[in-house]
Amino acid sequence: MWKIVGSISGTSADGIDLAEIETDGVTVSRFGPAETTAYRSETKRRVLDAAARKGQGREDWPGLAQAVSQDHADAIRGFLDRNALQPDAIVFHGQTVWHDPKAGETVQLGDPQALANALKLPVIGDVRLADMASGGEGAPLVPVYHQALAKTLVGSDKEPLCFLNIGGVSNLTYVDGEDLLAFDIGPGNALLDDWVRRQGAGDFDEGGKISASGQVDVTRLREALKHQFLSEPGPKSLDRYSFSGDFVEGLTLEDGAATLLAFTAETIAKAETLLPKKPKLWLVCGGGRLNPVLMRALDKLLAGDVVSADDYQIDGDALEAQAMAFLGARLKARLPTTFPQTTGVSKPVVGGKHFSPEG
Repeated sequence: MWKIVGSISGTSADGIDLAEIETDGVTVSRFGPAETTAYRSETKRRVLDAAARKGQGREDWPGLAQAVSQDHADAIRGFLDRNALQPDAIVFHGQTVWHDPKAGETVQLGDPQALANALKLPVIGDVRLADMASGGEGAPLVPVYHQALAKTLVGSDKEPLCFLNIGGVSNLTYVDGEDLLAFDIGPGNALLDDWVRRQGAGDFDEGGKISASGQVDVTRLREALKHQFLSEPGPKSLDRYSFSGDFVEGLTLEDGAATLLAFTAETIAKAETLLPKKPKLWLVCGGGRLNPVLMRALDKLLAGDVVSADDYQIDGDALEAQAMAFLGARLKARLPTTFPQTTGVSKPVVGGKHFSPEG
């Protein structure tokens, strides 16, 4: 068993998620502390700007990578000190600013070697690259950890089940015994967050209050749901900006928010039709689980029970950081991290690279 700290910042750049677990890469013997640390406001602004440019402006990436690495170093150092942790390794996902699997390209900014030097600890980084080099989508990475959680904390009587992560992008992992299937679904919180921000109403629709007070424009919603990606079978993956929320332009703040929230829910319902069987249980992770309006919409649309992952003692905020730690343990154990049925890779791949502190 190794004590490993995982770190990740999602496409919304709403913070650096950190979590420690003790694991051999197959099971988890202990769930340690977890927290989220905010980026410096300037780093967050630059991350969101870089992602919005959809692969352009690459001359700015090296400087931003330094800022991302520095913010992670400060966050991890504080996390280790506050919790008196002495991990065997840190897993550094880096900050995704561009993902184009059709071009065989995914960009996670940050310097694992610089982080290892700053922390004087072994770092595992470049967790997506081996998958893409073998023909995979490079995403999603978390399914093998979802499978471990299903067996450890949920139980086979609830299978088939789905882990549903609703961050900037929504994605799912379908678990039925040893059968594992995963893919990105469509926009999660991204379009709604961007709409609320553009309207000057805050950074996100807190508690779904704005959406709840609007009316869905059914005509616009039906047209948006014709997007080809939504009907394609998995494995498949998205960039945060693969979809546009322009179809609600001209609506009021409230009606636009209601329509975008309905779009997120309906895309997840369409994804259910792509699964081998209807899941008995949907375990919702990520920020979307905190939006009661979205959760109620999903409960109406999906066949199985829809609950927060927290209901099964799964920390919905820490899950992806824990998953990074779990992937690091699998690299140390030389176990595969991605599979043909999760990323479309040609064969199971062991992902990640070791970076030892210099000097």
